[in-house]
Amino acid sequence: MTQHTDVVVIGGGQAGLAAGYHLRRQSLDFVILDAQATPGGAWQHTWNSLRLFSPAAFSSLPGRLMPGQSGEEYPDAGHVVTYLRDYEKRYELPVRRPVRVVGVHDDGRLLHVETDSGTWQARAVISATGTWWRPFLPAVPGRGDFEGRQLHTVQYRRPQDFAGSRVIVVGGGNSGAQIAADLAHDTELIWVTQRPPRYLADNIDGRALFDAATARRRALDEGRTDTGGVASLGDIVAVPPVRAARDAGLLTAAPMFTRLDTHGVRWADGTRTDADAVIWCTGFRPALSHLAPLGLRGRRGHIATEGTRSVQDPRLHLLGYGDWTGPASATLIGVGRPAREAARQIAELLSR
Repeated sequence: MTQHTDVVVIGGGQAGLAAGYHLRRQSLDFVILDAQATPGGAWQHTWNSLRLFSPAAFSSLPGRLMPGQSGEEYPDAGHVVTYLRDYEKRYELPVRRPVRVVGVHDDGRLLHVETDSGTWQARAVISATGTWWRPFLPAVPGRGDFEGRQLHTVQYRRPQDFAGSRVIVVGGGNSGAQIAADLAHDTELIWVTQRPPRYLADNIDGRALFDAATARRRALDEGRTDTGGVASLGDIVAVPPVRAARDAGLLTAAPMFTRLDTHGVRWADGTRTDADAVIWCTGFRPALSHLAPLGLRGRRGHIATEGTRSVQDPRLHLLGYGDWTGPASATLIGVGRPAREAARQIAELLSR
């Protein structure tokens, strides 16, 4: 069965919902296709203790402030899931789920969005699938030899699953720090980072990060010196659990090991350490396989964009994948502005 609409939004997480909000304001006909069975996007699959980097009021999608969470300055993932579910309902956004997009094709006039439940023909497409579904694992020597547990951030849930074990957490970003702090009390933890951890000042949270990312994008667009953006401030936001573990001396990072072997890791000085599990907090890549039929991906898998708009095909917008598709666009507070611009540009394109 083939259905028709002005715009198909692929992905029903925070970026897809922000896109839907602004497409509605542009009076466009659209549908949001979400592969998940329930609302909440990737937030419903995170580890149990995950906290936002900002207070609720500074973690909101366009049009509706996130309410605070009782007893928590920084809301947890479950609170975000509830907010996204209510947001979707409040604005009566046309989300179809579970619908998995197989590929997007171009017939020269319309874009055909093929799914596991039929095809949609659209005049424009917004891809908002994020990165959670494409975890990155580094090619560390011996990774295939290790007989203990190996998992990525996306598979970690709670410290009780590792109680009494020797666990190596790899990664010096926010997920690495938060998961290391989560495990510091119940396991024999070794936290490994490529470089010494760089904590942001304790009074800095997601509000400052959003401002820094926006200032960097503005400077680059105006041809001024690169401000460095968020990276100039540090790598780790000291949310309360991380701050507490750090201040208790439980978050001492070791340099990266050189390889894994059957039962553990080997270090640069030739020594080795046994381990029961390795948790790779090593980031993500854009989940863009559904766009492969369009042949737009360049080096490193990115599609060239001006803002959110594909350089080669202005009918396609990419939203929520990081700074290359809008300053802080992978965050709740940051996705609103690029979503608004994408909807505006699409409305102008379709009115011609």
